[in-house]
Amino acid sequence: MTPEEEIRQLRAELNQHNYNYYVLNAPTISDYDFDQLMHRLEDLELFYPQFADPNSPTQRVGSDLNQQFRQVAHKYPMLSLANTYSEADVRDFYERVRSGLEGEPFEIVAEMKYDGLSISLTYIDGQLVQAVTRGDGVQGDDVTANVRTIRSIPLQLRPGSGYPHEFEIRGEILMPWASFNRLNAEREAREEPLFANPRNAASGTLKSQKSELVAQRGLDAYLYYVLGDEIPTDGFHYENLQEAKKWGFKISEGMQKCHSVEEVLDFINYWDKERKNLPVATDGIVLKVNSLRQQRHLGYTAKSPRWAIAYKFQAERVATKLLEVTYQVGRTGAITPVANMEPVQLAGTTVKRASLHNADIIRQLDLHIGDTVYVEKGGEIIPKVVGVEVENRSKDAVAVQFIQNCPECGTPLIRIEGEAAHYCPNDTGCPPQIKGRIEHYISRKAMNIESLGPETVDDYFQRGLIHDVADLYQIRPDQISGVNGTKIKSAQKIVESIRGSLQVPFERVVFAIGIRFVGETTAKQLARHFRSMDALSHASLEELQEVEGIGLVIAQSVVDYFHEPRNVDVVNRLRAAGVQMEIDLDENVGGSDALQGKSIVISGVFTHHSRDEYKALIELHGGKNVGSISAKTSFVLAGDNMGPAKLEKAQKLGVPIVSENEFLNMIQ
Repeated sequence: MTPEEEIRQLRAELNQHNYNYYVLNAPTISDYDFDQLMHRLEDLELFYPQFADPNSPTQRVGSDLNQQFRQVAHKYPMLSLANTYSEADVRDFYERVRSGLEGEPFEIVAEMKYDGLSISLTYIDGQLVQAVTRGDGVQGDDVTANVRTIRSIPLQLRPGSGYPHEFEIRGEILMPWASFNRLNAEREAREEPLFANPRNAASGTLKSQKSELVAQRGLDAYLYYVLGDEIPTDGFHYENLQEAKKWGFKISEGMQKCHSVEEVLDFINYWDKERKNLPVATDGIVLKVNSLRQQRHLGYTAKSPRWAIAYKFQAERVATKLLEVTYQVGRTGAITPVANMEPVQLAGTTVKRASLHNADIIRQLDLHIGDTVYVEKGGEIIPKVVGVEVENRSKDAVAVQFIQNCPECGTPLIRIEGEAAHYCPNDTGCPPQIKGRIEHYISRKAMNIESLGPETVDDYFQRGLIHDVADLYQIRPDQISGVNGTKIKSAQKIVESIRGSLQVPFERVVFAIGIRFVGETTAKQLARHFRSMDALSHASLEELQEVEGIGLVIAQSVVDYFHEPRNVDVVNRLRAAGVQMEIDLDENVGGSDALQGKSIVISGVFTHHSRDEYKALIELHGGKNVGSISAKTSFVLAGDNMGPAKLEKAQKLGVPIVSENEFLNMIQ
């Protein structure tokens, strides 16, 4: 067997095993044997690069290289569905279909509405060639590199299964509960904001600039609609999906052909309860006319098809017992009360903790220890306490009183006027705050020191190696290389990663040092206005408030930060280590005030620069990027295929449309 023949055989074999595992959920070999086959293929592809294939199973791991998403126009518009929330609405839809078909018999396909991100996949000769998000329905982002990492999406369709030469299949990319819970547990350990629900997590993951990260997060996909010029026009939706299953696609088992409105309602009522046992989030049922010919006859409204509708489930609520309220300390010193409850099943997960946010929420709920409380997820998958069953409260129940002292260091708490949260002011001596600031400093959007994580930070802190972020730059490989240097390579990698952060630009340094209330955008504004740490540290309250978007609270927080001697010492030690302390002159070459005071919306696909490059140019020349069009918008920078909704709104409000070349002339 030649190397090329062995490569082809291994790819076919691994594709079949992927299908068995991720689509059929019926693996036929052990993980070890699978890995051995994969390693053999990786070795062959390394030695014979002339046989490289982007759809090879070895490419599922993704890349750590940044990528820019280009916008692609949909061949067939991706419209949204009309929503309904009641049995009466479902009956009305059924009667509208009956009337529209003038009494002709019809079938309704009822299927699960998965709560994820809509995707359009194009296949040619059985190979995945493009994956595009829904976007605005007319055009979306090309996320092919990221989608290739999702193992339930076939890169090569099953040979001899009868697929057309070219077709499009649409579906939902989502994050299973298991992946979602694991991801949020990791983020909670790093004191990063939790994803609100699996849909947000899936969307954020799919839009990542690194496909390597997408591969790590365990996304899944269900496909639900086939279309294309080679699909029989007199065919049926349900039967098309059964064929797609043979080609290798993951199709929902929760699907049924219904011949009466009663069958539709029975399906809805069954899955309203049974969906709690599914491994993925669902938020409703989709109803579609089965016949493609009848679909074309019924047609579309301006926004949605007349032959389909989405029924949304009501938010799920359960009752359980409040056992105690504990308190967590964040990196900024903010105190978050947490309700600890008897474990209860809610929307697919076991819930035993829920954030109570702040003292005001506790007071509004009138919480007592031992209360029967109502917990809800709804659209917000992070559990929240929404009510109390007061009638069940025992007479000797003790009211929950918000704590007066920090649970970690004992310092009396403070509450800033106008703020909902209480804070521990001991930011230099409270362990969770110290470790939290270090974890914030090394995070991706700050200094991006990838080799470190919360567990490593905690280990170094406990061993006395680090007490603040400046100590990171003093770490030597021999201090962290383990007994007898058993981890010397890992230690060298960590030190090199820390040294690499010296190249991070100044605006991210301002964000990284962790000034309270100064987020990523605010840090960028401060950095570009004051241009150096010296200027920022000596700015007065009045000078800080001259920066757009900086109010009294943020300005006072900046002043307070630099009035604390320990913070000044940390900044000085960071400077001595080589951290960037001013704007790089090269970053502002060619800047001007040509767009000063202008708010600009970007829409469309561009020729000369990417969207991100145009955003940078707008800021470089004094303008402000805004996401939506309003009467205050100065103009829209429009490329090809500008979104029709934005175009219509701009014309309605009289907002000027500026072409790519006109814009470049404006900034010379």
